Amino acid sequence: MSKRSSKKKGSSVFSCFSQQQVNEFKEGFQMMDADKDGILNKSDIRSAFDLIGKIVSDKELDEMLADAPGPINFTMLLSMFASRQSGEADDDDVIVAAFKAFDEGDGTMNSDSLRHSLMTWGEKFTAKEVDDAFDQFDIDDAGKIDLAGALELLVGGKKDDEGEAA
Repeated sequence: MSKRSSKKKGSSVFSCFSQQQVNEFKEGFQMMDADKDGILNKSDIRSAFDLIGKIVSDKELDEMLADAPGPINFTMLLSMFASRQSGEADDDDVIVAAFKAFDEGDGTMNSDSLRHSLMTWGEKFTAKEVDDAFDQFDIDDAGKIDLAGALELLVGGKKDDEGEAA
């Protein structure tokens, strides 16, 4: 019976998403699975970041992999997305982490790189949607977006445990 409930639990993650979403996640998973072994490992994730021009440290990769309770196959990836979607993760922290992935090490993001990612990955933004969002950001002459300013607009001032602005 436990085998049956395990199977039922594994298949229920698919019901959290539309067929189109599952197909998009599958496409993304296949693009990230560089060695095509059906499991996302450290090398696969590093390759995915390389594709978008982001250099990540071994520590950052290890932290990402530590979020998964086991090997990240497609079903596990869907489960992780479903957990985040259902509110099991702090949405503001997810937004902050996503934008910090674009930090060029100096507190800025390259607007061209961010634009490309927003229009290419996940729920793809239209050019107009990106333009509308970028109208709200402080973008300098070199095309750099101030990360702190963008996060302030998106999630407001994050507070530390003592109530002071972080």
